[in-house]
Amino acid sequence: MANHTATDTGTDLLTRKQTKVSRLGRKVYRYRWYYLMMLPGLLYFLIYHYLPMAGVVIAFKDFNLSDGIFYSPWVGLKHFEEIFTTPDIYRTIRNTLIISLYRIIFGMLPDLLLAIILNEIRVRWFKRTVQTITYGPYFLSWVIVYALTFSFLAPESGLVNTLLRSMGYDPIDFLTNQEYFRTILVASDVWKSTGFGAVIYLASLATINPQLYEAAVVDGAGRWRQLWHITLPGIRNVFILLLILRIGHIMDAGFDQVYIFLNARVYETGDIIDTWVFRRGLENLEFSLATAVGFFKGVVGLVLVIGANKLAKRFGGSGIW
Repeated sequence: MANHTATDTGTDLLTRKQTKVSRLGRKVYRYRWYYLMMLPGLLYFLIYHYLPMAGVVIAFKDFNLSDGIFYSPWVGLKHFEEIFTTPDIYRTIRNTLIISLYRIIFGMLPDLLLAIILNEIRVRWFKRTVQTITYGPYFLSWVIVYALTFSFLAPESGLVNTLLRSMGYDPIDFLTNQEYFRTILVASDVWKSTGFGAVIYLASLATINPQLYEAAVVDGAGRWRQLWHITLPGIRNVFILLLILRIGHIMDAGFDQVYIFLNARVYETGDIIDTWVFRRGLENLEFSLATAVGFFKGVVGLVLVIGANKLAKRFGGSGIW
């Protein structure tokens, strides 16, 4: 009798599993075109983001090109110890964190403000024109942005210094001055990316139910109260999501921009982890050290994302997961 009951139970479990597999197969077939559209993106992340993670093993090896990854000797945590015994590393970490925080503090609010302003504009052609003009710089490379910045701030021929000389002031060498370097970085980043950030918020604003605004008008709420009680709460989750993503990249600080703008006279305030790794890893061929720094950055970014996500949920946000 017991054997018969066990057999029935096993049969029921097998039947339930087969039913679940059948349902899963039907769902996959029903949404097959959606999965097909997802396939290129999934392959991109698999090939260029997940498979290269296997190379992190060289952070624990004394890697050299002649021996390759598999035959290079293991050295344990040697390269991680070398990171924190290098005199320049603390300066680069400090610069990285400061520049990243400046980007978060001064880079997110302009996106939100521009989106709210564009959302309040009722003249469509003017709204589209402003949106196109502000969105355009996002497609420019940092090389072009630096060329434009140089044309404004060059010590001899720059527009700003030309105006200063015309007013009787001495020209200022902005691009090689440590006091102005971070300001120039953040200002150029805001100019370049504000339009793109506003598009994300505009998409979020479009999902707010228009009946909420109609009900607010009936209750006598003005535009400011509608903004405070409907618009801002409606895009709060998107703001928190973007904030968490930026916190996860706080150890990056924008290598491509900093590398192009950087020069030897502003290393003290502008040299970040990625530019330091570029010099040590590629120029000096210290691949293991560069990989160890990348591994360290990844761990820090993971911890920050998890922590920020938990804080967002604790204070009523949706978080990432």
